[in-house]
Amino acid sequence: MRKIFSTLFLTAIIMHVNAQYNDSLTASDYAHAERFLRYNTQPYIDNGEVNPLWLPGDKFWYRNLNPKGSEIIVVDAIQGTMTPSAGQQKTGDAVLNRREFNKKALISPDSSKEAFIKNYNLWVKDLKTGKTLQLTTDGIKNFGYATDNAGWKKSDNPILKWSPDSKKIATFKQDERAAGDMYLVTTNVGHPKLESWKYPLPGDTNIITIQRVIINVDEPKVIFIKADPDPHRASLSDDISSSGTFDDVAWSPDASQLAFVSTSRNHQQEKFRIADAATGVVREVFDETVKTQYESGQGTINWRYLPSSKEIIWYSERDNWGHLYLYDALTGKLKNQITKGNWVVTQLIKVDEKKRILYFLADGMEPGNPYFTYLYKIGFDGKNLSLLTPDKGNHSIKLFPDENYFIDYYSQPDVPGISLLRNIDGKLILTLEKTDISRLTATGWKPPVPFTVKAHDGVTDLFGLMYTPVTFDSTKKYPIIDYIYPGPQGGSIGSWSFIASRGDNQSLAELGFIVVQIEGSSNPLRSKSFHDMNYGNMADNTLPDQAAGIRALALRFNFMDTNRIGIWGHSGGGFATACAMFTYPDFFKVGISESGNHDNRNYEDDWGERYNGLLTKDAGGSSNYATQANQLYAKNLKGKLLLAHGFMDDNVPPSNTLLVVEALEKANKDYDLIIFPNSTHGYGAYSLYMMRRRWDYFVKYLLGKIPPKEYKLESKQDPRNPGSMQ
Repeated sequence: MRKIFSTLFLTAIIMHVNAQYNDSLTASDYAHAERFLRYNTQPYIDNGEVNPLWLPGDKFWYRNLNPKGSEIIVVDAIQGTMTPSAGQQKTGDAVLNRREFNKKALISPDSSKEAFIKNYNLWVKDLKTGKTLQLTTDGIKNFGYATDNAGWKKSDNPILKWSPDSKKIATFKQDERAAGDMYLVTTNVGHPKLESWKYPLPGDTNIITIQRVIINVDEPKVIFIKADPDPHRASLSDDISSSGTFDDVAWSPDASQLAFVSTSRNHQQEKFRIADAATGVVREVFDETVKTQYESGQGTINWRYLPSSKEIIWYSERDNWGHLYLYDALTGKLKNQITKGNWVVTQLIKVDEKKRILYFLADGMEPGNPYFTYLYKIGFDGKNLSLLTPDKGNHSIKLFPDENYFIDYYSQPDVPGISLLRNIDGKLILTLEKTDISRLTATGWKPPVPFTVKAHDGVTDLFGLMYTPVTFDSTKKYPIIDYIYPGPQGGSIGSWSFIASRGDNQSLAELGFIVVQIEGSSNPLRSKSFHDMNYGNMADNTLPDQAAGIRALALRFNFMDTNRIGIWGHSGGGFATACAMFTYPDFFKVGISESGNHDNRNYEDDWGERYNGLLTKDAGGSSNYATQANQLYAKNLKGKLLLAHGFMDDNVPPSNTLLVVEALEKANKDYDLIIFPNSTHGYGAYSLYMMRRRWDYFVKYLLGKIPPKEYKLESKQDPRNPGSMQ
């Protein structure tokens, strides 16, 4: 009897161990998933996108990575030749070193001087003699010249634009004196360090403004432009220096005039103005006012001042699509609409004033995916529209410095790219590289699957990507993970070009999930009405589209388990994730909310005021922002929620997450929290730690298995390119 009992007991232990093993993932499972991160896939991609370093005379060189290592290729566009040249590396390193040296100084067009900030004033240095000259003397803290602070982003770089003759500088005196402060405190042994800087919030009476100036360099003189200070805004984004230096300004070729655009605090009015560089007197040319928010393009500002013909190229969405218009610069009257149709101009990349031809990128004109970008040209009169990049796919254009040639790289999310050399009229000169992923596919890698579903309105097409495990079994039911970034200045997908590893989407799929990305309505690159669908209610977060899209996919694919749906995102995606868990508690069961701006009253002024409108209060004192705050709905949580934030986050202050934490505790709700005491918005050195914790959380609570204990993700460099960052 004792023997029988012992046998049964041993059998029970074995069965328990086996059951536990079957309910666990091992370090080997995580190692398999790690193989699909960028630092492990990139070394298997050969002949990738060409990234040029320009040389004189319509030439450039690039480093090509292949199975044997890497090689330097020199291309002569005029001769139409490609030549291996190992010696070019030294020249390229010198170019890169010069770029690094110029981060905190801007070199004049004639390369004789560089401008920099010292003690809130602007200085120049003669690069030949080394002598420095102070241009301004009245700059003080929080009221300095050319200083860079958008609240969420700041630097020591000077924000200015040199005149073509290198004798004048257009910049501003930035007034932050009355703006509110933001505070963060370091975590360390001993007294903590207080970090403070100017960071206005929506509804603040005082925000950061700029008083525009023109500075004569040789004999220093500051000429204040005769116009009221402008809000620290740009027509393209929430930063007057989003391009890296001064946006929305343009010198005339003879430096006698400075054209600029003033953006209102709520981004609803744009004023085109021209200042006399000698006197600062301003002439109002025209303005455009919209009901929601004005766009000047995607990725670059698209207006141009053309003094020689006394004309202005202007960008507008007045007919519901982003298009180019021609204005008379003297009268401010519209001459004609240049581009027209149910598609959107994204970037104006070249203006040929002599031939009166524009070269521009646009989305949605060609059949298929409306997010694929192509290059076109058209006359100023709107005639002779021509497609210059006919190959199907998403095109990335790199224009030569003299603008006579360009590199055309095109691909699709599931189709590797090809790099071509074309002349400015689109004629093919050379096929530079064809991306080879044969070594990558041999490892078991596979691309995501593009799909189309209907939006929550049942009419609008939405586009997305789906990731399935390489060991996919269509007879199984897989839990779903929705990666979300709701915009509205961007979207979940990001680039629609070929990318072997889009974050950790495929890695999560390898752990036993179906991962989806859905580009929701209220994101850019479509019509204005599409983009403005949730204007004034950012808490919508494209969640109705996410839910509708997942339901539609589940009807199409029975391997998707809608009883087990997770969601995660970072920043705006963190805001959306917590919102999903609180407002769709029976749909989304597990959420991971990283660095979320959960209450936009606690996020920088411009972003919210642009896409949500100005903060207003009703008779009872409640604001239009209040009802969109995540903490108000925390009591609705039913599933598992992990919150994460860096406590030195100078983009989205950590108070955003702490407001949600406090509300969850008040509501007696369980939650999980990861803090990064000295990390900023993206967690820096701890980003892989966060990724591993993300995997663990979904494996444990959505997949229902036990993750391996403290698996360590370790980044590595591509051995063919030691200087690369993975």
